[in-house]
Amino acid sequence: MTYLANKQRYQQMQYRRCGRSGIHLPLLSLGLWHNFGHVDLLSHARKILLLAFDSGITHFDLANNYGPPPGSAEENFGKILKSDLAPHRAEMIISTKAGYWMWDGPYGDWGSKKYLVASLEQSLKRMGLEYVDIFYHHRPDPETPLEETMSALDLLVRQGKALYVGISNYGAEEAAKAISILRKLGTPCLLHQPVYSMLNRWVEKDLLSVLEQNGVGCIPYSPLAQGILTDRYVHGIPSDARASRSIFLKTENITPEIMKKVQRLTEIAKKRNQSLAQMALAWIVKDSRITSVLVGASKPEQLADSLKCMDNLQFSPDELSAIEKILQ
Repeated sequence: MTYLANKQRYQQMQYRRCGRSGIHLPLLSLGLWHNFGHVDLLSHARKILLLAFDSGITHFDLANNYGPPPGSAEENFGKILKSDLAPHRAEMIISTKAGYWMWDGPYGDWGSKKYLVASLEQSLKRMGLEYVDIFYHHRPDPETPLEETMSALDLLVRQGKALYVGISNYGAEEAAKAISILRKLGTPCLLHQPVYSMLNRWVEKDLLSVLEQNGVGCIPYSPLAQGILTDRYVHGIPSDARASRSIFLKTENITPEIMKKVQRLTEIAKKRNQSLAQMALAWIVKDSRITSVLVGASKPEQLADSLKCMDNLQFSPDELSAIEKILQ
């Protein structure tokens, strides 16, 4: 069946300017970290992607190693783009990254110019694209000079393979240096992608100020702490839950102390007529320095639930105070 996009999609989403650029991103962006690899059903991935676009989500975030197996999320995204979304390419912001292990040998990991240039070339082939809108360096490389890594990003923009560049998982000091180098090269840093949630607030100390001062946008990932800030684990850990199979989220990290906080936060969310997940997303975007927040989904219903966060984005001083006491 031929896909016809929802004509009201742009009335359903809010958009924010990304730093000092001309780009606006949707308040919620779709991350393809999990649930879009070859181990997942392509039909499910298609439903999620089309629901996202029909809801006004224009930004789709990938990386070379997303899957599993690595590369398969880009391949599947490329298939759905070709079959359904190709007529809307000009309406979409498509991003990908390189910085983690992708292939064997000394040139398939970290941040050398060799790796970044080769990786983006492969990503473009997997997705069937001539360019990506944003290309990120995925994590700092302690051995490669930062000037080399940033010059690779600059080169890829000049080659027309990326329109904008960003960084991910950089600390405040590292980010400031990277941003300065890119500015001198003439390819400004558009966006930083850090992990950030109610339970992981490290960006608030220095990073958000660095980004604001330099006119760089911020798009957090894992805003729901990989599912902890939902109702999934309130009554224990289901056998199909991410914590039971993920190498990133361990069951031992879901401590009684954390769950007490989750339960107290859930009570506040109920008073706001929100799910905990919806409140957790709204809590992050209450800060104007946040351009967009990345959400994931294993089924369309999860994405639909996240989208409802926009029904109530305001917090009263009393609510913020109560949340702060819980999180301390």
